[in-house]
Amino acid sequence: MKKHIKLGAAILAGIAVLSVQQAVAQIAVKGETVYTMAGAPIKNGVVLLKNGKIEAVGANISIPQNYKVYAAKVVTPGLVDAHTSVGLAGIYNIPADQQQLEKTAPIQPELRALDAYNPKEELVDWVRSHGVTTINTGHGPGALVSGQTMTIKTSPDGFASLIDTTKMMAFTLGATVADNYNSPKTSAKGMAMLRSELQAAQAYAKKAGNSDVSKRPDRNLKMEYLGGVLSGKYKALITANKANDIMAALRLAKEFNLDMVLDGAAEAYMVADEIKAAGVPVILHPTMARSYGENKNLSFETAGVLAKAGIPVAIQSGFEAYVPRARVILFEAGVAVANGMAPEQALAAITTTPAKILGLEKRIGALAQGMDADLVLFDGDPFEYTSHVCTVLINGNVVSEECK
Repeated sequence: MKKHIKLGAAILAGIAVLSVQQAVAQIAVKGETVYTMAGAPIKNGVVLLKNGKIEAVGANISIPQNYKVYAAKVVTPGLVDAHTSVGLAGIYNIPADQQQLEKTAPIQPELRALDAYNPKEELVDWVRSHGVTTINTGHGPGALVSGQTMTIKTSPDGFASLIDTTKMMAFTLGATVADNYNSPKTSAKGMAMLRSELQAAQAYAKKAGNSDVSKRPDRNLKMEYLGGVLSGKYKALITANKANDIMAALRLAKEFNLDMVLDGAAEAYMVADEIKAAGVPVILHPTMARSYGENKNLSFETAGVLAKAGIPVAIQSGFEAYVPRARVILFEAGVAVANGMAPEQALAAITTTPAKILGLEKRIGALAQGMDADLVLFDGDPFEYTSHVCTVLINGNVVSEECK
């Protein structure tokens, strides 16, 4: 009898906990302006969230009694950083928390971001508090092939919010590679080395596909992952800042039929027609990146120029040499607005466009029924420097409530 009583009590307790969880998971967000990025902005809009997904979005939606209500001046989708080193590069910029670049060899596609990512890194929390809900992070520029990137939510639950373990392969063209390795020392040598490795990967893939198992080569992770780039399984994220290096990247992509994303692209405005013709999207360096070295000719106007040319452009947080190691894409997009980019284009550059570049446009980057419940609540215009991010939700859970 006692066992039955205890069992009944346990069941009731479980039902109570489940009821609380369901109540918490049901949220209504009211905004004086709601930028859905799936259509025109909605005045006095409402977004209903349930079980981690967006249940409904609109202007004339009644809010059920059991929904917890949050209100804001402006509501946007969660911000998406299409290229960062957050979680590999730490906030303090000391050797112990810098894992984004391995300097023992210039070509290492087998390096997985997953094996170095620290979900408890303070920098993850910092970007989350400024509205960044999804990051494509991993090995950074500085090597011909530095390794893989991964896509993950910035939620406090860490790896439980992992979206993709290998999203892109990070390449770099230009003089920065020569600063980190004995070879290559010139752009021509770097391109020759890449071509040689990609040709080797083609040969490896052909042998690995032999119907006769005995004739297949031993497993080679470097060749296997480069083969994944050649087959289109992984996108080639090629960092190139000078115009001549950008053109070299476009030639490489055409030669090997790579699914390419141009990264950095400081001098992209000089070759915008060629980029447009190639149909390549751009993840532009931070608008306020320091203008020295290969970034010497960067322009605050580049984001607007590319957008007006019809080139898909996202704005990234970048790879900084100083604390706190990552810029805030919201601020960078605001500077782009001040220098000729339309506000709608700038908001797209940190929401819908990076989501599309990552192939995740059905989940993130916009507010529509069935999409992930990632939202940012502002107390004013997102691109006004006196405004603050006051509430951040990821997968329908409130993960930040301090105005910053």
